[in-house]
Amino acid sequence: MQTNSSTFDLVVIGGGSGGLAVAEKAAGYGRNVALIDPNPLGGTCVNQGCVPKKVMWYGAHLAHAVTDAVGYGIRAELRAVDWPLLVERRQRYVESINDYWQSYVEGLGVTHIKGQARFVDAHTVVVDDIEYSADHIVVATGARPEIPALPGADLGIDSDGFFTLARLPGSVAVIGSGYVGVELAGMLRAFGARVTLIARSDRLLRGFDELIGDTVAENLRQQGVDLQMEFRVSGLAEAAGGINVLESSGAQLTGFDQVVWAIGRRPNTEQLNLSATGVERMRGGVIPTDEFQNTHVTGIYALGDVTGRASLTPVAIAAGRKLADRLFGGQVASRLDYNDIPSVIFTHPPAGSVGLSERVAQQQYTDVIVYETRFKPMRYALNTSGPATAMKLVCVGQEERVVGIHLVGDGVDEMLQGFAVALKMGATKADFDRTVAIHPTSAEELVTMKEPTRRHTLEAVA
Repeated sequence: MQTNSSTFDLVVIGGGSGGLAVAEKAAGYGRNVALIDPNPLGGTCVNQGCVPKKVMWYGAHLAHAVTDAVGYGIRAELRAVDWPLLVERRQRYVESINDYWQSYVEGLGVTHIKGQARFVDAHTVVVDDIEYSADHIVVATGARPEIPALPGADLGIDSDGFFTLARLPGSVAVIGSGYVGVELAGMLRAFGARVTLIARSDRLLRGFDELIGDTVAENLRQQGVDLQMEFRVSGLAEAAGGINVLESSGAQLTGFDQVVWAIGRRPNTEQLNLSATGVERMRGGVIPTDEFQNTHVTGIYALGDVTGRASLTPVAIAAGRKLADRLFGGQVASRLDYNDIPSVIFTHPPAGSVGLSERVAQQQYTDVIVYETRFKPMRYALNTSGPATAMKLVCVGQEERVVGIHLVGDGVDEMLQGFAVALKMGATKADFDRTVAIHPTSAEELVTMKEPTRRHTLEAVA
């Protein structure tokens, strides 16, 4: 079939955070850029991730505030949540961001092509029978939620499906012990659903420091979430009373209005025809890259979730900008440092982490000093109960350099950013101690912990 063709300096496949970032920066260098995506611009973050999730988190946060207000003599009661109104307003906000990106990209002079790209060769892709060529092609197609190949699995929805719910379910099973699972479980519970969180492992959030997983679990239980740990789901079954979750031993949890799978994400690489280029995919569809976002095929790069490295929006943005600086800005050594990337889990209250966990620090250093505290913030002083708040500093060596900060509590999502800067700059415990505290705040705990909680020492191997 005869095809038309166009040539660009850069073709970007994927209009999410990473793709937009590299396209924007390259266009700023005066390059001719094509951006290809079949979906509204913004990717997972804008459409099914960070943005709509944070809106729902704010709603859940306000629901918690209504309950907490009683301790202050405020006669408030959460009678109902107008779910359709919340969803409608959230979607209008998301669409406004889609519109912004569309007009912004056009203003940059970037050619936006709506469609599915497939590689023809290492320098050419095709969309609807039209070929687009470039010396540089970036794959930034993101990832999607996985649903397991288990009997009845399609009776449930994935985490994207949470944002399409037309009504608030009365009872929900959330399957998954990672950050998506705990976030959804907390939000649904705050809005009034009966929630069961099902985990295959014996601890939530295993990729984080144990303080975070244990404290988040404690708070979820206090809020009324039923945690079913070490429960190996073997399938779902439809019954008269709702959906049943089956366990490999024969046990089952019954009567759910909705089941949400939150068991991980898979890179969107199957439709790209990468075999035409020689770019290999690892297990699960991940595209391996080096520290400069290069694949092993010259002129093809990958960034964001498709690389399987630190699947966070700011990481994809930073990697995209660094790549454009290197390719078009003359900064030949430009690359993203993937060490010490801060992240936040939007539970209630939130949890935040940057640097090494206590366990990983022990694997890398012979002298690890841990400072840890648990306390009741003043916000809950007039309440009979409140969520657990915990903080930990992981330090190493004689100088006690801070290599890990792990927090759970109100406001830690905002306070972590500044402390992450300190950690990245090589701050020591003495630097923290020399900093005058802001009182009364929860953050002051990080600069007032005096005595180590424990110390791990190991003879250095000669």
